Amino acid sequence: QVQLVESGGGLVQPGESLRLSCAASGFTSDYYAVGWFRQAPGKEREGVSCISWKDGSSYVADSVKGRFTVSRDKAKNMVYLQMYYMEPEDTAVYFCAARRGHYSGADYLSTWLFRGPYDSWGQGTQVTVSS
Repeated sequence: QVQLVESGGGLVQPGESLRLSCAASGFTSDYYAVGWFRQAPGKEREGVSCISWKDGSSYVADSVKGRFTVSRDKAKNMVYLQMYYMEPEDTAVYFCAARRGHYSGADYLSTWLFRGPYDSWGQGTQVTVSS
């Protein structure tokens, strides 16, 4: 069973950077997509970025493009979301999710990010951007 555990959230000031980590376990092959999502109070969940576990191809949503990057370290079973130039609007609970399948390339990854399905979720980590 896939388990995901997020970490790295916290309070940062506008303009600062933060890196979130998603520790993954239970993968039975290399064919997984892992995505980052966020949900702010009173708002719907938003897909932020995702990555192919096998080949590292990735997709970043337009809403954060140029400020967020996603990466993975297969040796450590970790997926990271690096956030730069953070804004108060980035305040949210951030989740990672995974889906088994052959997801590769931005087109396929973006379709999965926004349409799912999502097999496994982490518990989330709070990110607050405030001065």
